[in-house]
Amino acid sequence: MKPTDAAALTIINKEQLGYEVPVDVTCKQIEKLLLASDREFLYVYEETKTGKILGYVHAQLYETIYSQTLLNVLGLAVAKEAEGRGIGKQLMTKLETEAKKCNLSAIRLNSGEQRTAAHQFYEHIGYVSDKKQKRFIKYLDT
Repeated sequence: MKPTDAAALTIINKEQLGYEVPVDVTCKQIEKLLLASDREFLYVYEETKTGKILGYVHAQLYETIYSQTLLNVLGLAVAKEAEGRGIGKQLMTKLETEAKKCNLSAIRLNSGEQRTAAHQFYEHIGYVSDKKQKRFIKYLDT
């Protein structure tokens, strides 16, 4: 992943995940995350013939006092027109390979309750749902 991928990733995030973020914000975030490459795992799927970005995965080290260090998937998305071509599986396989190189024992992820097709995908590639959660957020005045 590189900052010049921001425009394509912004479209994928909006269409597939429902996140509307300006391209310049996406670009700045990519730049920042690349500086933390020891903690961040960022991969894109680029179509060989066209150079078009068709998907990405973003994960980071998940370190707590109550478990071994794992990878936590923060985002996985594939362009609508590229669904069903195995791109998501390839991205997750790449992530699993990199996790093994780092001697990490597991990869975790959260997926919105309404994203049932995503749940089927994760189960199909070997992931198991092990608990139900709700997300809580409080926006701070800054």
